[in-house]
Amino acid sequence: MTPASFMHTVPDGQEVVRTQEDAGRLLLPPLLVLDSITEFMDSGNLGSGPLSWSRIGDGQSNITYRIQRGSDVFVLRRGPRPPLPKSTHDMIREARVQQLVRAAGMPVPEILALCEDPSVLGVPFYIMSFLDGTIITDSIPGHMNTLEQRQATSEVVVDALATLHQIDVSSGELAAFGRPDGYLERQVQRFSGLWDVNTTRNLPEVERIGQWLARNLPEGQAAAVIHGDYRIGNLMFARSAPTNVTAVLDWEMAAIGDPLADLGYLTATYAEPGSFSTPLELTPVTRNPGYLDRSQLVARYRERTNLDLEALPWYQTLALWKAAIFCEAIYTRWLKGERPHDTQFGPSLKTGVPDLLEGARRFAGVAAPLDG
Repeated sequence: MTPASFMHTVPDGQEVVRTQEDAGRLLLPPLLVLDSITEFMDSGNLGSGPLSWSRIGDGQSNITYRIQRGSDVFVLRRGPRPPLPKSTHDMIREARVQQLVRAAGMPVPEILALCEDPSVLGVPFYIMSFLDGTIITDSIPGHMNTLEQRQATSEVVVDALATLHQIDVSSGELAAFGRPDGYLERQVQRFSGLWDVNTTRNLPEVERIGQWLARNLPEGQAAAVIHGDYRIGNLMFARSAPTNVTAVLDWEMAAIGDPLADLGYLTATYAEPGSFSTPLELTPVTRNPGYLDRSQLVARYRERTNLDLEALPWYQTLALWKAAIFCEAIYTRWLKGERPHDTQFGPSLKTGVPDLLEGARRFAGVAAPLDG
């Protein structure tokens, strides 16, 4: 998409404008101001010449753009339009954790520039290297579409997660990145408090599941870097066989905490034959033959970490309960007109959030009855 064409593809210039003067005429602030981005990139020697852009992904939370200047390609990542809830969409923190895990050997894009000046786009943002690879969602790339490569895909997903969880967080900057002690309790308390400020409706199951989680808190076994949104759709794979993870993306929710929170999220949102569908089932192709099922994912993770996974249903319950609360915030923003171009995901959450709560309830029932 070129600068000359953007006004034709984005109604009323609400997403992208050319100048700050154009931005000032809008009721809602734009997401990109092309002249401001160009000036910022010039100051950091990030390419030269005219700038073109296109959106990457659906951007349900933080928003990602492909930025091209001549033959140079970059990725810009920023938060949604203000106002932003306190302690969310911290782009500075998100960029820093990627720098730290990259230094520890994890495959992540290189952070090239970080802008903390809100006068440029209204919110902090960062620019990182563009990586060419394959993302798996609702179709299987040809080079990964044999039974052997499907199994290999599931295996490398688990292996990359185990590698992340084995990064040393006992010293250095990562040790100061978060407080692993009490992580699970803080998660339950924090998300319990977020429901009332982010909803316009009454769904009693939210409080009921939250109380069950609080009553049944497991004891953490280890401290690790946790991604917070670890799923196949947030991984980039090589464009040719053999299957290999070339990048782990979207570090918005990264923290130092209990590694089983990541495994719980991965398996709770993972599609397998006969599994209950929720709005977070974003890579449904794993229902096909060849891919590992949830129990096989868990077994492979156990082999690589030697952690006790008996309490995993609790973490799976936590994953879908948190997702329901997070998605309710998106639904409320959509109801308020703050997501003007969202014609699918936002409205789908009217029933999608109750579906997530039903999924959480099912996992809780495996561990112990909600009323127990």
